[in-house]
Amino acid sequence: MQQIGIEAANTPTTTTIKNESSKRSLYCLLSIISVSLVFILSYSFSPSSSSILNHSRKQKIQIQIQSLVSKSKPTLPSIAYVITGSNGENDRIFRLLKSIYHPKNQYLLHLDLTASQPQREQLVNFLQSDPVFNSLQNVNVVGNPDFSNPKGSSSISSILHTASLLLRFSSDWDWFINLSSSDYPLIPQDDLLHILSFVPQDLNFLNHSSYIGWKEAWRMKKIIVDQGLFLTENGDIFYATQKRELPNAYRLFTGSASAILSRKLVEHCILGAENLPRTVLMYLSNTPSSPANYFQTVVCNSREFSKTVVNHNLRWQWHSSLNGSDNANELSEMINSGAIFGTGFILDESVLDHIDQGVLKRRPDRILPGGWCLGDYHSFNDPCMVKGSVDIVRPGPGSTRLEKLLVRLLSSRTFQSEQCIVE
Repeated sequence: MQQIGIEAANTPTTTTIKNESSKRSLYCLLSIISVSLVFILSYSFSPSSSSILNHSRKQKIQIQIQSLVSKSKPTLPSIAYVITGSNGENDRIFRLLKSIYHPKNQYLLHLDLTASQPQREQLVNFLQSDPVFNSLQNVNVVGNPDFSNPKGSSSISSILHTASLLLRFSSDWDWFINLSSSDYPLIPQDDLLHILSFVPQDLNFLNHSSYIGWKEAWRMKKIIVDQGLFLTENGDIFYATQKRELPNAYRLFTGSASAILSRKLVEHCILGAENLPRTVLMYLSNTPSSPANYFQTVVCNSREFSKTVVNHNLRWQWHSSLNGSDNANELSEMINSGAIFGTGFILDESVLDHIDQGVLKRRPDRILPGGWCLGDYHSFNDPCMVKGSVDIVRPGPGSTRLEKLLVRLLSSRTFQSEQCIVE
């Protein structure tokens, strides 16, 4: 593996530069506190618990509330990103990296085996020639890549491979997000890190359902062979004529391959003593579209993690064509949804330009600006070439959109009622 570097440790506190009124900031804080309290209470009470709190529980909750309120300057979290691309997608990887960059995070770039070695070397040269990436040393490139076929199981192997590398690079990150070259951010990193600093760090955001329906016959019972697991050249997936029964040792859950996973869950899948993650991985190695089933099945069959899942992956699936009113309508709906990433931007460069200009405030070929950038925003040079404190953020409108979405998702009426429900 070719390693570009590991980010140095940062200071433990964060400072927020407020560009909104104090009333709005207070509302944001109280809303997230209420959301966090719902999460805390979900562990404190079973469905049969009495509605009347005894004195000790009241005192405990009061202490928790005081602790949350006192964290007016919470520690900024760190996100471990994996960006995966294929042959000819270097430019999209560069653009995506610049649009989600922040010194607090860790980044791993993965060009799968469909790309040539010169393309991989181009990634390395790009990072080494950029003064910001080269100095901060928190972006790496996978030097021993994998095939990643979303129709098979090789993509699960690739995700677990890159996640294990990120665990080795840094012990400080809190969430894991896997991205493809067709993904793009819908809020700046300052907004995302600011809001996540108020969210319990063991939450996992992934779509999931036990209802399989037609997939049971067409996917779950089918047996496949993904050649990406054992060949050095990309090959088609083979389908066997036989079918197999669904497992009864655990229940299968399905959803989306895109997810936001806690570090604790990633460690559980890679390093954990419980054998369920490995057992599910072996079963799904011969199952079509298994990336949409793996983490969902592991989480919902685990007593430790089934109460940490939020039934939403904070993504928006882009459907519109390049031009027309449908494009403009969906663009507005997508941005206002509160999602942190859009996916499916295969040819929609004009949409990405609009997001850069109107949402991220990022100029072409420049790194996403944030509170840590101290240079002149109107000069020829990138303002992020002058580095300030990585714990300073300037949350903007994107933080309000994300806050509203999280408050809705984590409300007492929806949060627990949508966790790993057996249908």
